[in-house]
Amino acid sequence: MNAELIYDNKKINLNVLTGTNNEIAIDITGLRNDTGLITYDPGYQNTGSCQSAITFIDGEKGILRYRGIPIEQLAEKSSFIEVSYLLIYGKLPNRAERAAFSERLSLNALLHEDMLHYLGNIPPTAHPMALLSNMVNSLSVYYPGFYVEDYNNETFNMMAARLISKIRTIAAFSYKKSIGEPFVYAREDLLYVQNFLNMMFSSPVKSYHLDPDIIRTLEVLLILHADHEQNCSTSTVRLVGSSKVNLYSSICAGICALWGPLHGGANQQVIEMLESVRNSKLSPKECIERSKDKKNPFRLMGFGHRVYRNYDPRAKILKEYAKKLLAKRKVVDPLLDIAMQLEELALSDDYFIERKLYPNVDFYSGFLYRLIGIPTNMFTVMFAMGRMPGWIAHWKEMHDSVPFKIGRPRQLYIGEPLADYVPVDKRK
Repeated sequence: MNAELIYDNKKINLNVLTGTNNEIAIDITGLRNDTGLITYDPGYQNTGSCQSAITFIDGEKGILRYRGIPIEQLAEKSSFIEVSYLLIYGKLPNRAERAAFSERLSLNALLHEDMLHYLGNIPPTAHPMALLSNMVNSLSVYYPGFYVEDYNNETFNMMAARLISKIRTIAAFSYKKSIGEPFVYAREDLLYVQNFLNMMFSSPVKSYHLDPDIIRTLEVLLILHADHEQNCSTSTVRLVGSSKVNLYSSICAGICALWGPLHGGANQQVIEMLESVRNSKLSPKECIERSKDKKNPFRLMGFGHRVYRNYDPRAKILKEYAKKLLAKRKVVDPLLDIAMQLEELALSDDYFIERKLYPNVDFYSGFLYRLIGIPTNMFTVMFAMGRMPGWIAHWKEMHDSVPFKIGRPRQLYIGEPLADYVPVDKRK
């Protein structure tokens, strides 16, 4: 199948590509060479930068699948470690593969002792995401030699395990540093999520109670955040990695991209919005009306998504976990009450219905992190911890692709056509 572009009385044939789920794309890879033209697409909202077998999203139908497996099945039956293996290596691990992967993670749980001195010299006022990006990038200093020039299966396996394992240690240590408590080291007898919770919340005077409901809730949160196609941070990992820089630095770039409030910081904004609603004693109905007024500074955070024009499937899962966890603990969360009232009003309001604005993953993830005990400024760090296997999977897929090309977007120049240099004493 071909598409035709008519320009300057000439017809240019463009190949039409079809994805696994009948997604259609026009191949413009030869457009500039054939015509001198480029496409103009701010934000790359209509541009496919790659072909990928990792994640499928149908925003109109509210579908999310990892390697073809519905996210609902993975959230119900799988573990974060199993999902990490699935994303990176393309299939669910058998018993032997899962055991070997888990062993690699256990061997890489501890930080290099010199890294602790480095961590100790970072000001306690540093934002956890700044600390996380610095520490991840420093892995190329403490574990040198893992560059693309010597890239092979074994070096990659070690890099991947090191990142997935150490990010939880760095995250937990950054929290301990911020509250002035001593670090708690990983234990061999605990699984991935259990180890993180223990490192976060145990202290020399008090052991943390590992509640199975909390463990499973965090497991699901990490699974739901593990990948989401070509979002801002994943595209950043691919673009930076296309220069053949090492994996650690590519992931560091992804962490920095995730930090922004329009990306990974959105769930923190949801909590801050709801706290503002509670403190100002605005009614949910007033909030809905204000959110529809473009002149009003109030913004209804956690609604709508660049991709989804339906209910975000991740939000559905997290909403049920929030309700179950609160019911089991017999706790009332006024912020959750406000959120559910806002959702109910929005989903029956023509303004939101016509614009297909539904709750996204950020609308409920913040509640669950709060219930677990994660402080608000750590929400984006948790997002990064969950997204780590997705970033690694995309880096690997890109480096395994043929041909391998460095990313190099074009631009439409709108500046001065030609200007002469003016000496300083003659400038206006």
